[in-house]
Amino acid sequence: MDRKIVLEAQNLTREVSSPEGKLTIVNDVSLQILAGETVALVGASGAGKSTLLAMLAGLDVPTSGRVLLDSRDLTAMDEDARARLRADRVGFVFQAFHLVPSLTALENVMLPLELAGRRDAREAALAMLARVGLGDRTGHYPRQLSGGEQQRVALARASVTRPAVLFADEPTGNLDTATGASICQLLFDLNRESGTTLLFVTHDTQLAARCERTLTMSAGRLIQHA
Repeated sequence: MDRKIVLEAQNLTREVSSPEGKLTIVNDVSLQILAGETVALVGASGAGKSTLLAMLAGLDVPTSGRVLLDSRDLTAMDEDARARLRADRVGFVFQAFHLVPSLTALENVMLPLELAGRRDAREAALAMLARVGLGDRTGHYPRQLSGGEQQRVALARASVTRPAVLFADEPTGNLDTATGASICQLLFDLNRESGTTLLFVTHDTQLAARCERTLTMSAGRLIQHA
C-alpha cells in the first residue's frame, strides 16, 4: 500500500535582517515526507537545518513558501491554530531537554495529555515512562535525573500523544556515545511500534545511516535527496 504524504514543503524561504543586510537562512526548499518514514536532515553548522525544522514544525514562519502537515496549510494559519495543530499532530525532542524543572518526570509526560483534555493522562504517561525504561523514576524531578534519563522523559513526553510527526533536533548532542545510541534505538523502536514519522536534524552519521532517507543541506539549500 502506498504511504501518504504527511509533511510537505513548497518553495520554503526564510530571510532575516542583519547589520550586513538581508540573510537567506533557508533558500527555496521543497520536499515531501511520507507517513511512517524515518528521515535524517544533515549538513554543516549554519546550513539552515534547525531553521528548516522549525518551519516544518510550525514553530517558525517562512518568508515565502508553504508547509503542509497532514494536508493542512500551516503557513495559512494564525499562531493559535498552528499551536493547536502542533499539540495534536507533532512531537519534539531537542538537544536541550526542555523539561519543566518544577514538574516530576510523570507530570512532564502528563502535560501534553492534560492540555489536550485527556482523562487518561496519568495512566498513559505511566505506561510511556515504563516503555522508555523509567517506570521507577516517575516521581523524580529533572535535576534528580541523568542526562540520558532526562532525554528519555523528553522522548516519552513527545511520543505519548502518538504524533503524526516527531521532530528531533540533535537528540543525542548532549549525551555520551552509549547513552545516545540507546536513545536512538528507542526512537526507532517507537517509530516502528506507532507508525510515527521521524525527522531528525543530526551530525551523527551512524544515526543518519539508520534512516530510510537522508536530506543534505548546504547554505540554505537542499542539495541531496538520497
